[in-house]
Order: sequence, then structure tokens, then C-alpha cells
Amino acid sequence: MSATAAPHEAVSPAEPDVVPCGALAAGTLDAFVAARGMRLQWIADGEPIPGSYWGESEAGLQKDTLFVRRDTPVHSALHELCHWLCMDPSRRQRLQTDAGGEDIEEAGVCYLQALLAETVPGYSRARLFADMDA
Repeated sequence: MSATAAPHEAVSPAEPDVVPCGALAAGTLDAFVAARGMRLQWIADGEPIPGSYWGESEAGLQKDTLFVRRDTPVHSALHELCHWLCMDPSRRQRLQTDAGGEDIEEAGVCYLQALLAETVPGYSRARLFADMDA
């Protein structure tokens, strides 16, 4: 898969510990992110994720782009998207990896992430909380 290809091969373990982005139906996350004004960039399996603060499979942020792999946890993608949603346009333009912000913003991001989880087809708030506890 190229760094720009969408993950049409679903990751489908019977009951994963944490739901990865690749387990969602093809195009689901792309449409969800685009509807909120952000770009989604799929990264090839095993490749480093640009803008990932935590490394490994965690989602990355750079300006108006959210970077994920098929093994990126959905809750990670949602969390980084919510950071971006809480930023003003000038802060978004400077965004490189670290979303920054104060503790109050982090609390708001977490709350927004829980609210939006219910609106992701194939995901839920209950699953988000289970994934965050895994």
C-alpha cells in the first residue's frame, strides 16, 4: 500500500483490544474527518507516522492533516482531530506534532472526543472508553 492509499483491506480481528482505524468500513474515517474540515492521510503499514507525538501507531498532526495507519487506534485519531477542532486558524497553521494547549483544553478535547465517538459509523462512546482503558 502506498503512503497515500486508503486502507481497503480491513484489519479484522474478532474482538481487538483496541479498534484500529483499518477496522472501520472503507471511506468511513475519510468522510468523517473531511466533514470537519480536515485532511486525512493514510500512511503505509509499518511506516513512521508524521506528526505523531506518541510515536508507534498513534495518530499524527501537521497543520490541517491528520495522519493514520491501519493500526492507528480510532480513539487516537479522534483525539488528535478534536485537538485540531479546538484550535484557531493561526494555531492550526503552526501545528507540527505537539497540539499544545492548557489543561482545560485537554479536558475539552477528551469530552469532545467522547461526544464525537457516537457519530463515527462502526464505533461508539462505550467502545471509545473501553479502548482508552485497554
